[in-house]
Amino acid sequence: MNGLDLRPLSIGDILDRTFSLYRRHFLLFVGIAGIPQLLLLAFSLGQTLFSWNSGDILTGILAGTRNIAVSALVLLVYFIVALFAYLYSQGGTTLAVSELYLGRTTTIAESLRNVSGDLWYLLGVAVLIGLAIIGAMILLIVPGIYVACRLLVCLPAALIEKHDAFSRSFRLTKGFVGRAFVILVLSVVLTYAAYLLLTMPAVIALAVRAGGPSMIRFWTAMTQVGASIGSILVTPILRIATAVFYFDLRVRKEGFDLQFMMDPDAARKVPGSSGIPSIL
Repeated sequence: MNGLDLRPLSIGDILDRTFSLYRRHFLLFVGIAGIPQLLLLAFSLGQTLFSWNSGDILTGILAGTRNIAVSALVLLVYFIVALFAYLYSQGGTTLAVSELYLGRTTTIAESLRNVSGDLWYLLGVAVLIGLAIIGAMILLIVPGIYVACRLLVCLPAALIEKHDAFSRSFRLTKGFVGRAFVILVLSVVLTYAAYLLLTMPAVIALAVRAGGPSMIRFWTAMTQVGASIGSILVTPILRIATAVFYFDLRVRKEGFDLQFMMDPDAARKVPGSSGIPSIL
């Protein structure tokens, strides 16, 4: 894709460009998603293979383990590791897409390394996003989905513009909630399809308690491995689509394509932010 190929896209074009980027730069995006996910998998496998129970943290807590406090702590650590894995995956993918959009090259290491400088800011934004969606879900499912759609480009905005991410996301997605919903639905469908395909044998073995306690532990580990492989292969699609959607909204609403073609330096300014520089 040409570095100046910045034009308004239909939802079909967004998805086509997403899969095109993924196909052309498969190793790049799988690597960005895979490295954080492998760290999460290592944590899960360690807990599964060396814990006193079957490896299911949540089940252990609900059933009552020999040390509920330790189980709760492990679950908390798992959540933190998963959150950081998500931030590196989303952030690294967004930065990689931005470089490709501008006709540049990048690497897995460079994309992940560049996230580190904004990691704590992104963590705060991610926590607020989660709280906002959970708060909306308490009202009803539909408001929660609506808020999730309006905040879909919040993290890209935070990473690229480093300024007022929530209002930017709401402003950019205004009138385009349907497109955000399609991207979210597609990601859910692909994620569950990959999960079922790659974990079904292990899930069936677990269901029939094949081979006794040691084999149950083994099949639990295989379920985690299959789920991780599915996540590594599928989550880049949502990450890329979110970044492409973000740039398309800027093209549509702020003439980002014209800014960049007339003066690349002008595209480094965020509209309405008094010249605050972004990384683009």
